[in-house]
Amino acid sequence: MNVLIIGSGGHARVVADILLAMNDATPLGFTSQDEPACQKGPLGLPVFGDDNAVSSVSHDALVLAIGSNANRKKACEKFSDNGEILMSAIHPAAIIAPDVVIEPGCMICAGVVINSGSTIRANTILNTGCTVDHDCDIGPHAHVAPGVNLAGDVTVGEGAFVGIGSCAVQGITLGPWTTVGAGAAVVRDVPADTTVVGVPARKI
Repeated sequence: MNVLIIGSGGHARVVADILLAMNDATPLGFTSQDEPACQKGPLGLPVFGDDNAVSSVSHDALVLAIGSNANRKKACEKFSDNGEILMSAIHPAAIIAPDVVIEPGCMICAGVVINSGSTIRANTILNTGCTVDHDCDIGPHAHVAPGVNLAGDVTVGEGAFVGIGSCAVQGITLGPWTTVGAGAAVVRDVPADTTVVGVPARKI
């Protein structure tokens, strides 16, 4: 499958690495809203121009390599409305239980562990080495950062950002568009649109 990567920054380079490690995907190159078109971009792959170049590059699917959850959601809606196929980039070094449900357009990095009964909703990022224990529900457009540990039966709402090295105890809910600071320990539910930091995590 020939895959065009939307984005060209550091996040996009990680996506390209994942695609190169997969057996059934070939990264064609990148689009960029910030960088001019060039023959040799990150990892030696071309940058085709901005998102308008999508229609001129023959491809089978797109991967959205956009770090901002809000911007990634907008891109997901735009390209889905245009009939594009959004594929998931799943590193072969991730450990995923057989009954896990992964919706389209996700990015699952090396070292990720997803245990039985969990659901990863569309256009979500599970970043390097994070763990998602049994029966978790990770909402669409969320980002679980490197080194995060989620205990069993945790719900992460739409667009939530769970910061690097943080953790959440069993059974809690992180509301939509919440932010969990780096290294925080979340021991109680977090309402929507709330930022929490610290050990234990508190609203700021």
